[in-house]
Amino acid sequence: MIYSLNGKIIHTEPNMVVIECGGVGYKCLTTMNTIRALPSTGEKAMIYTHMIVREDAVELCGFAEQSELNCFKLLTAISGVGAKVAIALLSEFTPEQIAVAVSAGDSRKLTKASGVGNKLAQRIALELKDKVKNISPTGSADITSGGTSPAVISEGNISKALGALAVLGYSPDDVTPFMGDIDPNLPVESIISETLKAIGKK
Repeated sequence: MIYSLNGKIIHTEPNMVVIECGGVGYKCLTTMNTIRALPSTGEKAMIYTHMIVREDAVELCGFAEQSELNCFKLLTAISGVGAKVAIALLSEFTPEQIAVAVSAGDSRKLTKASGVGNKLAQRIALELKDKVKNISPTGSADITSGGTSPAVISEGNISKALGALAVLGYSPDDVTPFMGDIDPNLPVESIISETLKAIGKK
């Protein structure tokens, strides 16, 4: 399994990038968010990858951020969501936006992505929201600086962010040590983004 690629970008087009590593050009299906995040053609870049093996094809998908890769894996595990639909969703939305929409039960928002109708959007929201059903939305705030994990989950935007991060596969124990220095008054998407950045720097 190819975990990542680190090399020179030799070609890009909508939803595709080719990275040359060791003289071999690897074609990766990707999102428009990743395309926008990558440097120009001819420059070096690193992407996280996921290989999809089917009877009729082997496809390599690449992502600029680990969170985008994780969200892609969660999406493609849902019946009816293939690589094409997952890439369309992650081209229209960031992982943070998908997580917030799902945790809020806003399936209609997901229909903005190409190829995602009402029924499929509802299935995605339902199956991903199962990941947050054990996250309690109530409790007293106890997130302190210095990376101390709280015993309970706070109300407000921190709680919403914890629920949304659970959609992306992170438990409260995984993320709360990284939330101590984050302003709880920030928008939910910003809290999620800052938490993921902190995790990535570990």
